[in-house]
Amino acid sequence: MANSSRRSFVVQLSAVAMAARVGPQLLASTADNLVFAGVYTDNKGSTSRGIYAFRWNADEGTLSPLGLAVATPNPSFLTLSPDRRHLYAVNEIEGYRGKKNGSLSSFAVEGDSGKLKPVNVVPSMGTSPCNIAVDFTGKAVFTANYSSGSAASFRVLHGGRLSKAVSTMQYGGHGANPDRQAGPHAHCTTVSPDNRYVLVNDLGLDRISVYHLEPLTARLTPNEPAFYEALPGSGPRSFAFHPNGRWAYSLNEIANTVDVLAWDGERGTLTRLQNISTRAEGFSGSNTAATVAVDSAGRFLYASNRGDDTVAVFGISDHDGSLKPIQHVPCGGKEPRHFALDPGNQWLLVANQDSSNIVVFSRNARSGHLTPTGREYPLSFPVCIVFR
Repeated sequence: MANSSRRSFVVQLSAVAMAARVGPQLLASTADNLVFAGVYTDNKGSTSRGIYAFRWNADEGTLSPLGLAVATPNPSFLTLSPDRRHLYAVNEIEGYRGKKNGSLSSFAVEGDSGKLKPVNVVPSMGTSPCNIAVDFTGKAVFTANYSSGSAASFRVLHGGRLSKAVSTMQYGGHGANPDRQAGPHAHCTTVSPDNRYVLVNDLGLDRISVYHLEPLTARLTPNEPAFYEALPGSGPRSFAFHPNGRWAYSLNEIANTVDVLAWDGERGTLTRLQNISTRAEGFSGSNTAATVAVDSAGRFLYASNRGDDTVAVFGISDHDGSLKPIQHVPCGGKEPRHFALDPGNQWLLVANQDSSNIVVFSRNARSGHLTPTGREYPLSFPVCIVFR
């Protein structure tokens, strides 16, 4: 492709990406919206049967349960298409249609009813898929398979159907921690802000692999260099880009740290700028970090701690993206597996897996501080929250 054509293509993709980021916020600016929650259906004692829906009131910060949106096994991670008309979920299982595989499910969102209509199911090309992402054009979907240590890409076909896998990456090797890193454990797929790359966090290898993305075909090809290497024994699990597209943040589950990274969007490379603990000062118990997110203004970063059972709040330097801890707030339950900022960034909802509740916090946009509202909602083994 000629340089001028390539630049034009990238500009178009950047515009699409920006629209995709802004669109959901505009859509959710009304008082009432939908929230979908993924769960574990096969945990001992679980009464959950699939994906659950809630009516969200952004003015009051309240949820109204709408019940089961659709029955599906172990939908532990969810994502919505850019137009919010389809929802994609992993089925974190190890056997699908008689083969050693997990699966991915596509659903149509039926208006504002809170119901999901099944579209199709495809093998995830690995076992225990734990993460799913969609590109900014809505044409490609990506998943990370934890147990098998693999990742894959899929085209989105007419009507939101998922194709068979287009690209499959099987990782090999081990990390520094023999108990947690005896083999690869892909855990997160992230699309770069300009839609040109897909990044795959591997908790078992202490690596973030980088791939060139062809959005129309969903084809992934390795970048050169092929990966960023975290500190030994870190366990890169969750990833978030800063809104300015120049910085990124990788949450390390095993080491309980955040890597602050410089992102070179031309070369597709990550460079570590800072490594900082997610734990509260003085806490020495067992802990595993889970989820990381940045507010839409790019001023604050949030990270969840399982064991410490807190949400850590960091201020972000507007000079170099570095982090400074400013708060650790109890999560209102046990094992804060996932959390989500609402589209207006006024509230933060935490999915506490082991205490089976979703807890609402109010958020101060100026200070970044979280304040418990006292509102919590029961749901058996919640592990993911998405706002429509």
